[in-house]
Amino acid sequence: MSGVRAVPDPASTRRKDEKRKMSRNVLLWARDVTIALVIALIVMQFVKPTIVRETSMMNTLHPDDYIFLNKQAYRFGEVKRGDIIVFRSSLEETNGAAKNLIKRVIGTQGDTVSIRNGYVYVNNSKLEESYIKDGYTEGEMNEVTVPENMLFVMGDNRQGSLDSRDPKVGFVSEDALIGRAFFRLYPFNGFGTVK
Repeated sequence: MSGVRAVPDPASTRRKDEKRKMSRNVLLWARDVTIALVIALIVMQFVKPTIVRETSMMNTLHPDDYIFLNKQAYRFGEVKRGDIIVFRSSLEETNGAAKNLIKRVIGTQGDTVSIRNGYVYVNNSKLEESYIKDGYTEGEMNEVTVPENMLFVMGDNRQGSLDSRDPKVGFVSEDALIGRAFFRLYPFNGFGTVK
């Protein structure tokens, strides 16, 4: 019997090769899914997708605009006048949940804010506000000073915005911030950075 070699079964060899390929494909697929999930989790720590629901930020943002918020913007930096922010308010949705609002920062701690003759004044200087919907701010408001760790915010649609001018919103605590709007994904004709 010496010198006689067993002939491998081609079907058996083919099955083994197929099993090895399938195992390798499953491992590659599992690796790719794991990498995608890790990337998604990392991104979600920094970015929050949000849909604008109301008209208070027109003409800058419109209902159904799909935007991204930078959730870490104020962990490493300070809130600046002109930032568009989303924050938790004391208002409630119809289902009883806390209502998130999106507004523009007009004054930060220590700033004085007033409204006279259709214009907003911060620290007695008239703001140049090319972004507001109707080009003016209706009503008068005596000067107020923004308390420490608080913000004075307004919508760009001044005639249709519930904001810091109203005691229902008032000054906004920096602790209530969810993030700063920085990018509009949809509609595509508005695709790009939010200012």
